[in-house]
Amino acid sequence: MRTIEHIYIDGRFVVPHGRELFDLHNPATGEVIGRVRLGDGDDARAAIAAAKRALPQMTRTTKAERLQMLEALHAAMRKRVEELREAVLEEYGAPISRSVWMADYAAVSFMTAARVLADYPLEREIGSARVVMEPVGVAGLITPWNSNAGFICNKLAYAIAAGCTAVVKPSEMSATQTEVVLRALHEAGLPAGVYNVINGHGADVGAAIAAHPDVAKISFTGSTAVGKAIVQASADSLKRVTLELGGKSPTIILDDADLDAVIPGVIEAGLLNSGQACIAGTRLLVSETLRPEFEVRLEAAIETRVKVGDPRDPSTTVGPMVSQLQWERVQRYIRLGLEEGARLLTGGEGRPERLGGYFVRPTVFTNVRNDMRIAREEIFGPVLSILSYRDEDDAVAIANDTTYGLSAYVFGDQARAERIAARLESGRVVINGAAHEPLAPFGGMKQSGLGRENGPFGLEAYLEPKTLLGVSPA
Repeated sequence: MRTIEHIYIDGRFVVPHGRELFDLHNPATGEVIGRVRLGDGDDARAAIAAAKRALPQMTRTTKAERLQMLEALHAAMRKRVEELREAVLEEYGAPISRSVWMADYAAVSFMTAARVLADYPLEREIGSARVVMEPVGVAGLITPWNSNAGFICNKLAYAIAAGCTAVVKPSEMSATQTEVVLRALHEAGLPAGVYNVINGHGADVGAAIAAHPDVAKISFTGSTAVGKAIVQASADSLKRVTLELGGKSPTIILDDADLDAVIPGVIEAGLLNSGQACIAGTRLLVSETLRPEFEVRLEAAIETRVKVGDPRDPSTTVGPMVSQLQWERVQRYIRLGLEEGARLLTGGEGRPERLGGYFVRPTVFTNVRNDMRIAREEIFGPVLSILSYRDEDDAVAIANDTTYGLSAYVFGDQARAERIAARLESGRVVINGAAHEPLAPFGGMKQSGLGRENGPFGLEAYLEPKTLLGVSPA
């Protein structure tokens, strides 16, 4: 059994001041596969000091120099894509198709940020002024367990593109992935202190980063509750904050939709990443007239097309939950749905037959009202709820009746779907299964977050505009 002993500060792998050893599990079996030694607040402060020392040199880098850094990071990460895929499979349990995507995304993130930087004007003339976009400073980057490696690389890529230095607090549950990424980043040969990585609990390392006055910017992906705590901790020093938080995404199926074509997309959106995705379309809004047929079709599709099992099996579509704690959380919500009066269409409590580990039975409830907790709270597992609507106005009202606003989906006639999409209170709306666009802004409305990541909007989150008046024309 392997123990990960080091964190990364000032360009070196170092033994942390923290002493706690945290168990790492294979969620497909429940077995302990390793341990990681966690850093603490002292380690976080040492990492922040290193990032602060490296900041003056980093802020003076040219666009060309930053592009070279991003290219080097991409090349180094690309060499370790297969190793990262194996880490994701063993430590997180994402089905192999998803694991391949996640590993590739980690590498591609650096080139996507490079593409944005190459086209972005860091200086521009506005009226008689010259506006210069400068790095915001030391950035604290805090990542979740449901796509740890990808979030590390994507957040770091945009921070470096802007000329910032960074302190990264990855999920302690994903330390094997972090180790693979960290070895790759080290091989890229960036100046010491430009990035620093501390494994540790959010209550220790994350809290120290959020409260430290030398950290100018926080980018956090995770729960809404933790996001609110970060905003409070950041207030004293007026940090710039980007939060990508929870979601309870509606999927509206119009009554003119071709169910044969739509249901595969509904399942893909709802069970994305084994249901452990903030953008998962778990609230299925179906017209009263279409609902009986939709239920029959969806139940048959779940039971015949959705396979729960070994993440390494190419036919698997739903893997395990990340931990015993998460498995128990999903079980509680399934029981709660029954207690609230929803009707179980398929699935239910317990594990699928012949499976141990942290596997959940893909579950669909119907007769769900929008005031039920299973319709309002983020479950983060393969649990879907079917709600009825009367007409388009009712569908929009139900979809928007949520504290969240991260993502939404609409299936049906293109013109009608676009009309409805324009009325939805969501940072992202996917119409008829459109593909992801990595250059478009990503983030949420309402309690799904603050600010945006990705593309020019994501780069600007790490930049501050400085206005120069009385300068000579360029």
